[in-house]
Amino acid sequence: MTSFTEIMTYNTFKEKTIGVISLGCDKNRVDTEKMLAVLGSDKITSEQENAQIIIINSCAFLESSRKEAIETVFEVNELRKTGKLEKIILTGCMPQKFVQDMFDEFKEVDVFLGTADYELLPEAIELAYSGERVNFVGKAKEFKQEKRVVTTPLHYAYLKIADGCDNRCTYCLIPSIRGKYRSEPMEDLLEEAKALGDISELILVAQDITRYGEDLYGENKLTELLKKLSALDNVGSIRLLYAYPDKLTDDIISEIKNNPKIIKYLDIPLQHADPVVLKRMNRKGTGEEYLDLIGKLRREIPEIAIRSTFIAGFPGETEEQFENLLKFIKTARLTNAGFFAYSREEGTPAYKLPDQIDEKVKESRVKKLYAAQKKISKEHNLALVGKTLEVVCDGVDYDKQYFYGRAYFSAPDIDGKVYFTYDGEIKQGERYNVKITKADDYDLYGEVKE
Repeated sequence: MTSFTEIMTYNTFKEKTIGVISLGCDKNRVDTEKMLAVLGSDKITSEQENAQIIIINSCAFLESSRKEAIETVFEVNELRKTGKLEKIILTGCMPQKFVQDMFDEFKEVDVFLGTADYELLPEAIELAYSGERVNFVGKAKEFKQEKRVVTTPLHYAYLKIADGCDNRCTYCLIPSIRGKYRSEPMEDLLEEAKALGDISELILVAQDITRYGEDLYGENKLTELLKKLSALDNVGSIRLLYAYPDKLTDDIISEIKNNPKIIKYLDIPLQHADPVVLKRMNRKGTGEEYLDLIGKLRREIPEIAIRSTFIAGFPGETEEQFENLLKFIKTARLTNAGFFAYSREEGTPAYKLPDQIDEKVKESRVKKLYAAQKKISKEHNLALVGKTLEVVCDGVDYDKQYFYGRAYFSAPDIDGKVYFTYDGEIKQGERYNVKITKADDYDLYGEVKE
């Protein structure tokens, strides 16, 4: 066995062309960007067929995400036959949770690294090229890396302010994969944000941003963090993702309201509205309390856009309880919402609950929720026809022959787009006044007005 000391220097990977595939959430994307910085290679490619090493940063949150990771491994492995591929590296949540099984079963993978092991990439690659299959999962206790190779368009970037979760929702694997909630030190986050350069939109992410600082400082520090990030000259605006309802204090709401750099948008994962189902989920609050919170937010910040996610078909969910959720969706009239069929995850408390719901019933309920939200979203959009919106340009859709971007009520990749035309020069990341001429269920169409 080749030892660490025998290798001494890590030069092999610097000579190789590296491709990276980041699966799952935006928090994973940040980890991927930090991995790239650890490698420090100037031979990163977006063309997989030209890559000699491919790193797959995986998600294990749901069965569908695990299936995607496995399918990606098999697809990538085909490049050993048709491309230049020499080594496959699987990192992140999948090996963190399932490495004992995967190491034996997936011979296609040369290196396994967990969620805290990314700094060991150079050593792992050297060992792989010495002829070993490498399992470094759990070898490192924590991954600290402020430098990043940003993979988003240069005008926006994500800032992961914490990792792990303490909420212990009964359906969720995150605590068993990512561990306890751990806030990043404020000074580190400020340095990381500065290092991103000039960006028009900084997107704060964590499993729960509203608990920021409680573990590290003994009290909530989210508003302080927001004030300090807002003071940075290189940060144009700040968007907040994944704010849990029970921690949305008056202090936080006031900061969102009064801080001109904070985009008036909140993603609040509610998951359900029926009190019995919420209790079985180990979620705090009730549908009525959630409606009160939404009403309060709209009174304090009339223009606020609110997004959420919901689970249908949780074990024991009766038709009446589902109807309570459906009624909530129609009453809340959220700007955007996502819906998921409950995924039974082994190792979670909900896995053992009685009265598991048939898959067809779950999918039927999801469709009903989407149909209700689709109508609401279209009504929201139709009300914007004839109005002029400030839109940041994200790029060009060559198939549709439109520029596209987002107004303040849309986050990248998850919400609707604004498609627009313009006879003059358009720059990615710049903001334009777009008069809306047409609306469909989720997207808007318009033209730039001088």
